[in-house]
Amino acid sequence: MQDTLGTLLYAPWIYVIVAVSILLDVFVPLLPSGALVVTAATAAAGTAADVAGLPAPSPNPHLPQLFLLVVCATTASIVGDMLAYSAALHGGRRFGDSIVRSRRLSAAAQRLDLALTRGGGPLVVLARFAPAGRAVVSLGAGVTRRRKREFLPWSALAAVVWTGYSVGVGYLGGQLLGASWFSTGLSLLALLAAGVFAVRLLRRAPAPVA
Repeated sequence: MQDTLGTLLYAPWIYVIVAVSILLDVFVPLLPSGALVVTAATAAAGTAADVAGLPAPSPNPHLPQLFLLVVCATTASIVGDMLAYSAALHGGRRFGDSIVRSRRLSAAAQRLDLALTRGGGPLVVLARFAPAGRAVVSLGAGVTRRRKREFLPWSALAAVVWTGYSVGVGYLGGQLLGASWFSTGLSLLALLAAGVFAVRLLRRAPAPVA
C-alpha cells in the first residue's frame, strides 16, 4: 500500500493527473484539483522527502518537481478557463439560461461583467479560490460576451496566484513538518482558509446597478 502510494506521488504521470484534474474542474468543480496540487507540492518538499515513510527516489528531487508542478497547474488552469469561456461564448443561450435561473450565479456574472468593463478584474483572481468560483467566472465571461483580451490576462493572473499559493503552502508545510499526511492536512486547511476568505470578499463586492 505504502509502496504504491509513494510510486504514484513520485511517478511522472502525477503531473498529468494534476493537469487533467485542473483542466476539468472548471466544468466539474467537485474534482479535488487543489488537494492534488497541495499533496504533490508537499511530496516534493524535502531534500529527501518522505511520504508515508518512503524516501523520494532521488536525493534532491524537489526543484524539478516543483517547476513541473507549477508549469502543469498554471497551464491547465488557463487552458481550462479558455475552454469554458469558449463553450459559453458559442453556446451562450444554454449557459445563459442556466445562470439566469440562479440568483447567485446571475449576480456573480453581472459583477464580473461590471469589473471587466471598468478595466479591472480582481474578482477573477478572488473567484479562483472560491468553491465553483472559477466556473462562474469563466462561463459568465463567455455568456456576457466579454472580449478575450479583457478576460485572458486576469485568468492568467488568477492561475499564477492560485498555483503559487497552492504549491507554496504545500511546499512550506513539507519543509517545516516533513512530507507527511499531517503537513499535507495543514496545507489543505490553509488552502481552504483562502477559499473562505475569497468568498467573504466576493460577497462584499459592490452589487451591480440594475
